[in-house]
Amino acid sequence: MSSVLNSERWPDLPYAVWKDTYETLHLWTQIVGKVRLMREPWLNHSWHVPFYVTARGLTTSPIPSGGRVFQLDFDFIDHLLWVRTSDGHVRQVMLAPKTVAEFHGEVTSALAELGLVTPILTQPSEIAGGIPFEQDRVHASYDRDYAQRFWRILLSTHEVLSRFRTGFLGKVSPIHFFWGGFDLAVTRFSGRRAPPHPGGIPHLSDAVTREAYSHEVSSAGFWPGGGLFDYPAFYSYAYPSPEGFASAMVEPRQAFFSKELGEFLLPYEAIRRAQDPEAMLTAFLQSTYEAAAELGKWDREALECPVGVPCRPRAP
Repeated sequence: MSSVLNSERWPDLPYAVWKDTYETLHLWTQIVGKVRLMREPWLNHSWHVPFYVTARGLTTSPIPSGGRVFQLDFDFIDHLLWVRTSDGHVRQVMLAPKTVAEFHGEVTSALAELGLVTPILTQPSEIAGGIPFEQDRVHASYDRDYAQRFWRILLSTHEVLSRFRTGFLGKVSPIHFFWGGFDLAVTRFSGRRAPPHPGGIPHLSDAVTREAYSHEVSSAGFWPGGGLFDYPAFYSYAYPSPEGFASAMVEPRQAFFSKELGEFLLPYEAIRRAQDPEAMLTAFLQSTYEAAAELGKWDREALECPVGVPCRPRAP
């Protein structure tokens, strides 16, 4: 793959340069995500709350509202938040430098104008020391170029995760964008119950965390960084983490186990600079999953299958 194509599909995303936009956009997605949270019936593992990657950005997918349906879409090409209803009405919120408080007010007003008033809990989720949305005049950055770069990475990652997802016959999640952690993820399940999760995630009920991790998982995805790791990375973890998982041999050589996070990390920069980024990322996904499944004694013969091919049904 040419370096030019690599830079388009896997653009540079220096954490320090886009950090302010990242933090603001994270909070904006939480405002929109909590609208979906308040209106959707609970689904296992909190699958009723995430967004999905689209050809222009991120979407809530259709949300029911008393006989009507509405949808909120982040558009990172025209830099708009679209609010659309099933009866043909539309509102827009510009994605531009503005405070979280302003964005919260504009989204609230757009929903009210459409008869979709939705009170939300305005305390940010999974963020220690977060400021309630309506009071947050600290975060106010939006760089159009870097927001679009982030979305293009999500697009490319989604393609690889989608192909990886087809190699599993057991229960497997859709490819979700979780606005709490601001990460794109796919999760495989062994089918067995897991021990209760210890919880402790800031501003996230332990009951929610324990329900999300009620069964054994191997989960992987993309995260733009934060805290001790000021760079974007791909990650992979198992819950519960089987004995020996942290010292397992995985691919590629740039991957390592973070004791702080309890998961394998592969710096995004390694993927971006690889001759074949998709093959490198696939090797990371497959080798970390195999470590979790082997050490966790999953029934791999029953759970796995060849990766899917277009227009070719699987053999029974």
